[in-house]
Amino acid sequence: MMLAGLRWLASADMAEVPVPVQAGCLRGLEQALSIHAAARASALAAFAAQGGQEADGHGSPRTWLTWQTRVTRQAASAALAWTRRLAAHPAVADALADAAITVSWARQVCDWTDRLPADARPDADAILLAAARAGADLDGLARLAEEMAARLARPDRDPDRGHFDDRALYLAVTLDGASRLRGDLTPQATATLRALLDVLGKPAGPADTRTCPQRDHDALEEAGRRLIAAGGLPDRAGQPVQIQLHITLDELIRRIGAAGTAGTAGTPPAGSPAGGVVPPWPAAAPGYDCDASIAPIVTGRVDHDLLDRITRRIASHPQSGPAGPPGQAGAPPADAAAVRDLILASAVALLSGPGGLASILRTGTLPPLAASVSLPLDVSAVTDTIPPHLRRAVIVRDRHCAAPGCDQPPAACQIHHLTPRSEGGPTRLTNLILLCTFHHLIMIHRWGWTIRLNADGTTTATSPNGARVLHSHSPPPATAA
Repeated sequence: MMLAGLRWLASADMAEVPVPVQAGCLRGLEQALSIHAAARASALAAFAAQGGQEADGHGSPRTWLTWQTRVTRQAASAALAWTRRLAAHPAVADALADAAITVSWARQVCDWTDRLPADARPDADAILLAAARAGADLDGLARLAEEMAARLARPDRDPDRGHFDDRALYLAVTLDGASRLRGDLTPQATATLRALLDVLGKPAGPADTRTCPQRDHDALEEAGRRLIAAGGLPDRAGQPVQIQLHITLDELIRRIGAAGTAGTAGTPPAGSPAGGVVPPWPAAAPGYDCDASIAPIVTGRVDHDLLDRITRRIASHPQSGPAGPPGQAGAPPADAAAVRDLILASAVALLSGPGGLASILRTGTLPPLAASVSLPLDVSAVTDTIPPHLRRAVIVRDRHCAAPGCDQPPAACQIHHLTPRSEGGPTRLTNLILLCTFHHLIMIHRWGWTIRLNADGTTTATSPNGARVLHSHSPPPATAA
């Protein structure tokens, strides 16, 4: 009945009903979510207590939820956590079952009372829920919770051993290496993060059109990059230590074939093998491969179906002539397992090593950065894009970000090729410039601006359509040797 009613609402044309009816549906649906949360917690608690997952061959309720209800692991963990929390807050569970409080408010009430002494939590839940039923808003409930916390605060008898129930951070990786971040931060962590975002997330100038959430995201990445650069890592002027370029052997062969079919993908950079075709895909996200150590890794997998077909054909084909050792004329049908192992060992030997197929394919098609000596199957040596002496020379010359109006220090900057390496741009001082991560990764490589290093040491940045031109400061003063 519940599902039938929801399906009817989902298929109804809400644009045809009056606004009061729409409002009533929204209020009712929110109440249904509250009752749903209480009902699911009750059912899940009973299911877990009886070991119901064992009937379907699962080892835990979370695994059962993941496979049987087709939710993500994070969603299953959240459902179990909510079940445990409502078991510890029965008054909140009852309020949800009565639709007297929403799920988000119930979670907030539990967060507040969990910080109180255990013997005071039931009464605190009752007081906050009564205030909510009486019409108090969330700010009023927060002030009431703060007052209870202040009155019930107790001295810390063991300052060396704290509880950590008030903090958690979850990083769930999704497609293509992206992720979703959620968590509960302590007031100290919140203040620290807010300070980082406020300082590093400020607009970088009139060309910075990012929204506040977008700037906060980039500020968090920048903070991590600076933290890595400041730690005991090899001195690379604050740049990433390494980029690992992963590509499977079959994908490498497929891309080479596609590039060969479509024609040459581009002019091979200086130093690339004669006649080599540069595959039309980047080593990393735009800008990230400009100034980092790159370690190409070619991975492969065994096609067991093909291997079995070859094995059966060889093992079932008797040779003519007198019997002899397997593999010679006149030998009886070879043992399938032995033939299979021989084929696999030979295939690995063929694909692996500096002279193997994977290495030849890679070194013959990729630019010089990735076309270095390799190891099975097939990991190349780490190659510096910018040699250390050139990096230091660029830093001494530019002293800070060379983009017009920017003064970010070298530790917050990366080296940029004015003429891209993919277009044959050389790695030499006159083709290198120091740019902060915003102007390098976003303004240049994402938004398509171009920047020119003038003979007098100034720079000129131009928008993609040429409508905006920004000029930098005067040349940096000469310093005494």
